[in-house]
Formats: sequence, structure tokens, C-alpha cells
Amino acid sequence: MPAQTHPAAAIGPTVTATTYTERIAFVVDLAYHLHAYGTTSQRLEAAIELVAKRLGLACEPWSNPTGIILAFRDPARPVGESETTRLIRPGLGDTNLYKLCEADRIAEDVINGRMDVPAGREALRDLERRSGLRGQIMLALGFAMASGAVAGLLRLPYLDIATATVIGGLIGLLVLGAQRYPRLSEGFDALAGLFAGTVAILVSSLIAPLNLNTVVIASLIVLLPGMSFALATNELTSRHLVSGTARFAGALMTVVNLTIGTAIALAVAKLLGVEPHVRAWRPQPDWVVWCAVAVAAYAFAVLFQAHRRDYPLVMLAAISGYLISRFGGEWLGPQAGVFLAALLTTAAGNAYARWANRPGALIRLPGIIMLVPGSVALRGVISLVQAQSLNAGQEAALAAVNTLMALLAGLVFGNLLVSARRNL
Repeated sequence: MPAQTHPAAAIGPTVTATTYTERIAFVVDLAYHLHAYGTTSQRLEAAIELVAKRLGLACEPWSNPTGIILAFRDPARPVGESETTRLIRPGLGDTNLYKLCEADRIAEDVINGRMDVPAGREALRDLERRSGLRGQIMLALGFAMASGAVAGLLRLPYLDIATATVIGGLIGLLVLGAQRYPRLSEGFDALAGLFAGTVAILVSSLIAPLNLNTVVIASLIVLLPGMSFALATNELTSRHLVSGTARFAGALMTVVNLTIGTAIALAVAKLLGVEPHVRAWRPQPDWVVWCAVAVAAYAFAVLFQAHRRDYPLVMLAAISGYLISRFGGEWLGPQAGVFLAALLTTAAGNAYARWANRPGALIRLPGIIMLVPGSVALRGVISLVQAQSLNAGQEAALAAVNTLMALLAGLVFGNLLVSARRNL
């Protein structure tokens, strides 16, 4: 096709010299990687539409938590002559800020002519390499640090913090095992809940009493789907009804499976005559909480798999979100604090994205991670199962809903305050 007749001609020769099929293949690969690194449906669809347009393609994307459908056509050809549809099944994504930034950089280089399309596809394929031994060790340590830090934020005694840290590290190793042996991933959440409940019960019965439910929740904190609940409600608000409903249902089932595993551990302990000793004691001074905030920020930088050069930025975002929520909550009330933190971190993420031309997720996701209501939801379901009464979990359920509503409002108005840059 002559270059002057193609809509992409204004972009540059690196694009116009590429065939229609190659450009489609690049957009498909980009969609796969953005989905795999935790991009929400509305942001992924908007980003793909823009990239496709810059490559001289008309694309209609449809995304959900487990798959993508992309319908392409060449706007330079008659309608019905060039239609192509691609179906992608990448499975559930996992947040990886480093690879998300790299995929974004590759897309920028391709659409601006600094990299040709075949080289862009090769660069995207390079992102599929598994992390080495160091990355796996850091992942397990991230689980341990996050669990211990959350126990510290909750002012639990030192034994409770140590127990949550150990259980978190062991669950991190279990995650690595599930990555190596796919069959282990079937029922993984229930297995993790069973594991956490069993270790906590043994410690509380053989060593010293624990804040049992709180220790279990802290040890499972990384697996809790609070972020999924927040993203699901955000997608529903954006009228992505199928994706939001599916994500919300998946998050709800994660909570149920974690609770099932914990309930089995309690039932087996009762059957064997093992009686856990429970206490409600939170003696820690403020300095322990502040240390826990710093450790939690570092742990989430590790778990979000940010590049080491971005650790300070990610940690600052996480700490800022916590501080705004805490002091804003003391001033205006708990839900208002969550709303203010979500509003400011979302706006700051969008502003950073526009200024640095990088994904705003580097600030937005760490900024709201300590605000999400996953732990409250799990506490409510565990209380409901233990008491066998709907009244037992009502307070926690109401708190989770209020937190989720405040968080969602902050995300929506933050995007209105400062609009997103290319939606990532």
C-alpha cells in the first residue's frame, strides 16, 4: 500500500513500512502484557485503542479479568475487506510495576518511531522471562515483611508479630511452589488459609496466647483481595459491568476460600482436642507502628515488583497514602480519611504520569494499598463462620462497605481532578 494513503503515514516510516499483520500482532502482544501486569479493563481498553490508532489501525477491544477480545480493521480499506478478530486468554493478571513500565516504554518507542514494530514485539517477549533466584527470594521475604508489618500496624504483641512474619514467609514459599507446580494452584487460597490457621493455633496452644484471628489475617494480608474489590467497583462505576462483576465475584471467592481453610484448621484442632489460647492485647507504642509503616512500604515495593530505582517513589506513595488516611481520619472521620487519601494519591499518580510520561500506577497503586478493605472483609466472614450467626459479621461487613465506597469515591474524583495520561 502506498505510504501516502495510509493514516499512519504521519507517524513515520518505521510504522508505515510495517505490514498490517505485524501491526496487529504488536497490539495483541501489548494487550497481553498490559493485562498480565494488572491493568484494569477500562485503562487497558483505552490504552490499546490509542496505540492502535497511532499505528494506523481501528481497534475495538473488550477486556475482562481472564481474557481479551480485539477486533481490528484497516481504515484505509473498504469496510468488510480487512476485519480481523483476536481472542487472548492470558489468565488472571498480577501486578508487576517494572514490567508495566517497560511495556509502556516499548509502546511509546514504537508509536513514536524510535523502535520498529518487530523490535517492539521482541522486546515485549523478553519481558516474559521468569525472575531468577534473587527475585524468588525477595518475593518470599516480601510476604514475610508485609505480614509482620501489618501485625505491627495493628499494635500486636511481639510474639504475634513474629508468628505473622513466619507464616507470611512460609506462604510466600508456598506461592513459589504453586508457580512451579500448577496443580498446587488449584485450591491455593483454601490451602493458605488452612496453613495459616494451623500454625497460629499451634503457637497459641503450645507457646503463648495470641490475638488469633488478627494474626491469621495479618499473615494472609498479601493474598487478601482488597485491591480487587476496589478495582471491581471502579470498573462497575466505569460501566464495565461484565469485567467488574467477574472481578468482584473472584475477590469474594478468594475471601470465602481463605475462610474455608481457616475454618478447617479450627475444626480439626477442636476434633484433636487442641485448644488455642486467645487474648485481645495490643500493647505496642507508636514507634513500633512507624517502623511497621516503613517496613510495609518496602514490602509492597517488593511485592508490586517495582524496579529498584523506583523503590523510593513507591515507598513514598505507600507511606503518604497511610499518613493522609490516618491523620485525615483523625480530623474528619475514618471514611473521610480514606476518601482524601485515595483522591490525592490518584491525582498525584495522574500528575506524575503526565510529568514523567510513565504509568501513574507507580504512585496510584502503592498509595491505596493500605486503604483497601480486604482484611476487614475477611475478619467479618471468619467471625460469621465461628459464631454461626449473621449478626457476628455485620459490623465488619458494614465497615468494609463504607471503606470501599470512600475508596471508590476518591478514585473517581481523583481522576476528575487530574485526568489520566494514556490511561496507564
